[in-house]
Amino acid sequence: METIYSSLSMETQREIHQTGVEIIIRLHTLLKLARLYSVNNVLFQQQLLLLYQRIKENSETEPAVLKIREGTFFFRNLRLRFVFANYPAFKTILQELSRREIGAIFFYPELTQEELKSFIACFLQSENFEALINNLTSAQVKCLQIEKASEMATSVGKKEKNRATARIYFSGLLHLKDAFESEDPQQAFRLNTTRRLMQALFTHVVENEAFVFGLTNIKNYDEYTLNHSINVCLLAMALGRRLGLDRQELIELGISAFFHDFGKIETPKEILDKPAKLEPHERAIIEKHPHHGAGTLAALKEIKGIPLRAIHVAMEHHIKEDLSGYPRTFKKRSTHLFSKIVKIVDYFDAITTKRVYRPRAFTREEALSLMLEQASQEFHPQLLRVFVQMMGVYPVGSVVALSTGEVGLVVETNPEPAMALRPKVKIIADREGQKIDGPVVDLTEKDPATNKYLRTIVKGLDPQKYNLKVADYFIASTLP
Repeated sequence: METIYSSLSMETQREIHQTGVEIIIRLHTLLKLARLYSVNNVLFQQQLLLLYQRIKENSETEPAVLKIREGTFFFRNLRLRFVFANYPAFKTILQELSRREIGAIFFYPELTQEELKSFIACFLQSENFEALINNLTSAQVKCLQIEKASEMATSVGKKEKNRATARIYFSGLLHLKDAFESEDPQQAFRLNTTRRLMQALFTHVVENEAFVFGLTNIKNYDEYTLNHSINVCLLAMALGRRLGLDRQELIELGISAFFHDFGKIETPKEILDKPAKLEPHERAIIEKHPHHGAGTLAALKEIKGIPLRAIHVAMEHHIKEDLSGYPRTFKKRSTHLFSKIVKIVDYFDAITTKRVYRPRAFTREEALSLMLEQASQEFHPQLLRVFVQMMGVYPVGSVVALSTGEVGLVVETNPEPAMALRPKVKIIADREGQKIDGPVVDLTEKDPATNKYLRTIVKGLDPQKYNLKVADYFIASTLP
């Protein structure tokens, strides 16, 4: 792709990117309108015309092609980046196309507005690729064509994808363990290996985000710092992606989050794991770990190519938005963006984890509520808002009571803000309260006869009260 675009100006690339994003957003709008109104409705026709005009501007001499690759969109071979504001549209269209096994849409120069309208109608009437092809043929849509996702992409089942994601998660733990336990700091940092790991994690965050969030429910109390660091790394990359950071920035954010607690190497384990309130001198030792971490990373920066941003994060991830916290700073300046991101996800993962001095962890819903209460002092308000919306009202891993009397485990949030209370859940207990290995159900499903939702969340449940180990359900989905 770099070769293809090396001769194009940055302005041209921006125009292509802007057009691709607009096409997805307008497709999203049209699908929503078509579910509410007739395709002959005035609102629908207005949006259809705007989409049609944008497509025609980009297909005067050759087809304009929208493709799905690696869990994201490409328009005219340029990867499209999304930001927080347009994430719901991207996610929804990605899901709609993937469900029908569509790998690409070709908009030919001769495309008519009537054909585009027929495509939207056929799309909503078709549950799979074959049905859509038949419907498009019947409607005589000739200048808009679809391509099936490659066999390589579709042959990898959900279980295989989850297994690969889990494998890279545990590889990250082993890599971090080697770094933390090495007696020689210079040998601890195999940064080429770390970068490859971050690239792999980035791919899994893009292609299998919900399951990645599920894996962050893994809590190894004996290896808290290691487990915590990989969870913080994954959540930070996911949040950075929502904020529109590019791939290279996300790799550096991942490295920074991965090593944010590296200074704890020098903190005695008996203090880290003390099952009681720390004495003042013990608290002082704990609060030195940002200095230790930043110092170690700074010493290795020239030798190992540690990103400068990682040094900022190691030093600043306990500094609050109002500049209180630790380490104390005399220079009243804002912390680095990466530090603000890591501050949010570090806090979230920490309070949702049991520790020897805090036997009960907050549920994920409770944690988000508490963080919102502290927003103005503790966190950057806008970044926190994006994080909360990314995690959802009921984050992946939440246990919920349903209106049917069943108990469900949230396995995927709904990207549509209006449907935030209707995620996908795995049924883990039946109406009689018996634990079962139930199906994954979509809470947007309705009874065709009554047009009422089949299931609705009544309330969130604390898995600790029912001795439920949430992470086990996600790990189980990787087993043969």
